[in-house]
Amino acid sequence: MALLRSRAEQETSQEQIVLSLLKHPQSSLTSLNCLKSVQVLLLRTGLHQSSFAVGNFAARCATLACMGYAARLFDQMLEPNSFVWNTMIRGFQQNQDPRNALLYFDRMRVRSIRPDRFTFPFVVRACADLKDLCTGVCVHGQMFKAGVELDVIVGTSLIGFYSGFRDMKVAQDVFDELPIKDTVAWTAILSGYVNQCDGMERARELFDKMPARDLVSWNTMINGYVKIGEIGIAKNLFDQAPVRDMLMYNTILGGYARHGEPEVMLQFFHNMAERDLVSWNSVIGGLVRGNQINEAMRHFHWMQMEKVNPNEVTLKILERDAVAWNAIIMGFSMNGESRKALSFFQRMKNEGVRPNDVTILGVLCACVHSGLVDEGRQFFNHMSKELGLVPKLEHYGCMVDLLGRAGLLNEAYQVIKAMPIEPHSGVWGALLSACKIHGNVDLAEIAIQHLIQLDLEDGGYLAIMSNIYANAGRWNDVAKVREMMTEKRVCKLRGCSSIEINGEIHEFGVEEKIHPRAKEICEMINEISRRLSIAGHVASTSEVFFDVDEEEKEKALHFHSEKMAVAFGLIATGEGTVIRVVKNLRICADCHAAIKLISRIYQREIIVRDRSRFHHFKKGSCSCGDYW
Repeated sequence: MALLRSRAEQETSQEQIVLSLLKHPQSSLTSLNCLKSVQVLLLRTGLHQSSFAVGNFAARCATLACMGYAARLFDQMLEPNSFVWNTMIRGFQQNQDPRNALLYFDRMRVRSIRPDRFTFPFVVRACADLKDLCTGVCVHGQMFKAGVELDVIVGTSLIGFYSGFRDMKVAQDVFDELPIKDTVAWTAILSGYVNQCDGMERARELFDKMPARDLVSWNTMINGYVKIGEIGIAKNLFDQAPVRDMLMYNTILGGYARHGEPEVMLQFFHNMAERDLVSWNSVIGGLVRGNQINEAMRHFHWMQMEKVNPNEVTLKILERDAVAWNAIIMGFSMNGESRKALSFFQRMKNEGVRPNDVTILGVLCACVHSGLVDEGRQFFNHMSKELGLVPKLEHYGCMVDLLGRAGLLNEAYQVIKAMPIEPHSGVWGALLSACKIHGNVDLAEIAIQHLIQLDLEDGGYLAIMSNIYANAGRWNDVAKVREMMTEKRVCKLRGCSSIEINGEIHEFGVEEKIHPRAKEICEMINEISRRLSIAGHVASTSEVFFDVDEEEKEKALHFHSEKMAVAFGLIATGEGTVIRVVKNLRICADCHAAIKLISRIYQREIIVRDRSRFHHFKKGSCSCGDYW
């Protein structure tokens, strides 16, 4: 007797454990192995005939996408009640298996189990998923027999069903007949009209009549206006919404991105307190659609710095052709991410996309921007030998620039001499610039003679030659070059920098003091100069070749256009705001060194887009690695 009592107590204890596991949603049933163990206990204790136990077991199977396993236990039941049937139907529907949901609904009726208000919503959704209008209408008729057609949950499922088939007349009739209409029902009919081609007017009428509006209804209307391109109305609703979530922000942002307002989109994006992957994808896609590839790449780089991992959508491109790959390669190159540019080039080849001459140009530019000489030689040779592409003037210009900046001036000159086509000013200009960096007067004189013949309008080359002579102490030659510039009436291109503040462009020239806030700018420049001096900055006056003393040369450097633009950015924007400057010429060495320190002293990120690339200054360093 004691043994029998012990076994009975043990079985009772097991039943209590099983029921406890099934009853509490936060229990440890989180894997198929756990469910198998519970099934054994259900069979051992006879609880496999308990509708409560099997129903909860099936619900847990649904959360683990194991409905086939639940069905095997369900089929052993002799008299499952409506709770178990409903759980099975709901489980199949929630696991994207609408056919089995309808099959179990039919089996339920064959067994004379009366469907109730908890059965029909999932059956209707199964019909909608299968796009089976005929069966859905039949199910609607069965609701009348069951007497649940006026239930708000059942009615809401029907509204969604008929709306999906664009039968708004029946959907409206169902809505009108409901004696009680909750916010979900209102939103369902609202969504139905929003999804029609010409339904926004009616949707707005209903929206204005709603007794209570929740976040979903606000999002529904805003999304509807965005879809038809009425961004202004959508933004007005956004401003009126009592509560806003990330979906609402992303909907407006996506509207700006799709309907061609990149500047407004960027302003909205930058004002967002929080951003997710969808936000970044929207703004990058909008910039790509607006053909602002460099800006798109800058935001892509920023996205990575914010530790947001990109996905396939981040490229807005499902079938990546050569044009798409070229854009991303060039974008990384322009932003100082040369290794990433080369990595994408390798990925392009791995995916079977054939590179073209523009691809190789982007790859060579990446090598130029980081001084990757060996890689550049390899890609240049690869272009003709393996891809069968004929190098163009731009490719030769990149090679001359790459070799020259690395100090391989003779090799660069040999490349020019071996060219099968006549070199243009870009090729000779690259050699001249390299000669200036490395102080090679002889090659510079060869380059300038060709440049004079090719382009008499551009005085910039003569100015560079003047600097080369001055660095070599050949002041008579400096005078001759300047005399030539005067005779030919050519002058160096005016350097200017611009910055956008609150939608307004402010432009600065060297030492210009015509800006309305010129006095404040000068005061800020003086403060910057003082703090740079304290930080150990020594002005690089080697490129200032006027007949003046060192003090005057330093003063001239202080008022370079990019420094004036940065100074204005510091006084015109709040702390932490990124300062973005665009310059029409290459940034000079002194400004580059100074802005690096300014980014650290004032704790600002400063981005300067010069003639050839982007410079991202942050915490005292630059993305170019001081190689430009």
